[in-house]
Amino acid sequence: MNRILVTGGAGFIGSNFVHHLVRHTDAHLTVLDLLTYAASEASLTELPQDRVDLVVGDIAEADVVEPLVAEHDAVVHFAAESHNDNSLDDPSPFIRTNIIGTFTILEAARKSDTRLHHVSTDEVYGDLELDDPKRFTEDTPYNPSSPYSASKAGSDHLVRAWVRSFGVRATISNCSNNYGPWQHVEKFIPRQITNVIDGGRPKLYGDGLNVRDWIHADDHSSAVLRILQRGRIGETYLIGADGERNNRQVVTAILEHFGRGADEIDFVRDRAGHDRRYAIESGKLRAELGWAPRFHDFESGLADTIAWYVAHEDWGRPAKAATEAFYATKGQ
Repeated sequence: MNRILVTGGAGFIGSNFVHHLVRHTDAHLTVLDLLTYAASEASLTELPQDRVDLVVGDIAEADVVEPLVAEHDAVVHFAAESHNDNSLDDPSPFIRTNIIGTFTILEAARKSDTRLHHVSTDEVYGDLELDDPKRFTEDTPYNPSSPYSASKAGSDHLVRAWVRSFGVRATISNCSNNYGPWQHVEKFIPRQITNVIDGGRPKLYGDGLNVRDWIHADDHSSAVLRILQRGRIGETYLIGADGERNNRQVVTAILEHFGRGADEIDFVRDRAGHDRRYAIESGKLRAELGWAPRFHDFESGLADTIAWYVAHEDWGRPAKAATEAFYATKGQ
């Protein structure tokens, strides 16, 4: 795979993957990204220009997608609208990008017989009760609870259908919640980190007991690369790093890192349709492909992430004021 196309490669998870590929492969990379509000060209500026090309374009436009797919050995499809709250306000961009966009990528891969890996989310499975010991597996029934997760579920089903109906050489991964460098400050962990950097207080939705299974974006990247290289066509792999923490535990860990008290928290109105718990069982990925996370515990990955935001404080600054003003209108 000498040439790899990464859709959504200027977004948070996609840009981390591009950085990972530059460090761990010799491939030439093309990033296809529409550069919407959640993407940043700055996330790619530190990369060697002779190895990474940026194409600004829409994955739902066949005339943009098909020539690019045809000239690459593989496509890793990260591009997605991914903010749950935004999907409740206006579902239409989620349908266009996540469903029409994935269809467009699939058709291009079918025509050129290009290897495809489709990146999805554990939110397609719905949520779990806080006292339920179960975790999501590859056999968990889909039960999406928002327009965002429903659109991702639809995209997963399209990929499986194109593998079965047309022989597209594709794999799928569903991952738990990511954190790490280059994440927009509207998201939970960077929002709380930047609040504390600014001398403010982190904010917790509702009772703060909602649980997420956190994974550092670089560990997600290494798993996707392993699947791209060794995964069996038509298979789905769940990616997780045993990072279950409730939101209060996450905020407390951030405060402790800065030497602040664990009670310096503002509780705010809960998010609409806030799922209670996600948890990933990644045994298939580990046993079949020999993958393991670099950050074996959440605290070490969080420390790495905090250090990045402290060192790159100017990166999120342009969006911070607007983000907080927006959440203030929602009482959050």
